[in-house]
Amino acid sequence: MEPRKPSSKKPEAQPSLPARALRLLARREHTRRELERKLAPHAADRDALAALLDDFARRGWLSEARVVEQVVHAKRGRYGPARIRQALAGRGVSEALIEPAVKALKDSELEAARAVWAKKFRTPPSSREERAKHVRFLQARGFGMEIAMRVVHGRDDS
Repeated sequence: MEPRKPSSKKPEAQPSLPARALRLLARREHTRRELERKLAPHAADRDALAALLDDFARRGWLSEARVVEQVVHAKRGRYGPARIRQALAGRGVSEALIEPAVKALKDSELEAARAVWAKKFRTPPSSREERAKHVRFLQARGFGMEIAMRVVHGRDDS
């Protein structure tokens, strides 16, 4: 066996911080906190990272409002307002942006809960234990107790 020759390939240069940030933003919207957390290990100093994020926000490339739209659009068919609020808060969205989005979801919460419930169970509960199971399911999905009870009991009152 012949000894291996050293590779003549040059090691690839690491992408710059702005290039990394753009690559992450091209995949999906990120909040400032998410992007900062992902880029921090590659930044020489915190000030340079903060300046980059400020520049991206000024250019409109970094937008929490778009993150809110994206999360709400992706989760509204499967989850209730409480669960969506939790997802937004977990991504670092400010309360000032979360509150209006959740308030808008509350208007259609009953219809959304009915759709989620119908997709999962298809038939009304036949016993008290089943009813409790259905209510717990809806609560775990982020719907309020009152809405869950109305859906499970089949009440249509507004």
